[in-house]
Amino acid sequence: MADPSYITDNVLTDGEAWIALASTTLGSATTSITFTDPSDGSSLDWCQFMDIVAICYWKGTQTGAGYEFGYCYINGDSTAGNYMAQHIYGDGATVFATAGTPLAIAFGTVKEVDDPTTPSANIFGGTVCTFSDVNSGKWKTSVSQQASDIAVRHGPYPFVGLTVRTWKSQAAISSLVFRMENGDLQTASRIDLFGVLPRMVA
Repeated sequence: MADPSYITDNVLTDGEAWIALASTTLGSATTSITFTDPSDGSSLDWCQFMDIVAICYWKGTQTGAGYEFGYCYINGDSTAGNYMAQHIYGDGATVFATAGTPLAIAFGTVKEVDDPTTPSANIFGGTVCTFSDVNSGKWKTSVSQQASDIAVRHGPYPFVGLTVRTWKSQAAISSLVFRMENGDLQTASRIDLFGVLPRMVA
């Protein structure tokens, strides 16, 4: 594997370096955004990373008041019951929690609705999700923080949340497919992917 610039004499010169892996910004509404491990021995090969972090600026095309979840399929797995999740949400007035076994990793609400039939063109949800120990031989866990505005249902406050989840597989993570629970990803949705190297310095 080629040594990138942050490695000198096989020693990482900065701690817990984030390495930019890929970035996609949609020019039109699209069903999903997929990132795949190149598995080519390069400095972007996922096999070297401890964690992978996805930063999502996104929304869906689905209309109507209510919730719209962002989803992620790991390694193409869309099997119900292979994921477990717990969510904590707050809207400035109410806090609640829920748990379940979704069809995929759920990222919490990412839809803003000014009108029950038309989603706003300008307000997107934000999500930061960390996939931990992506090459380990244990079940994979992830944690995400998300914020959005769904004012029609919850008043004039932003909607914020924390989601923890488990993918019940020991396989290394080699692909991530991001999509909406319903409808497409809206134009200008953007996802940036980073690999986090193991800390090698004191």
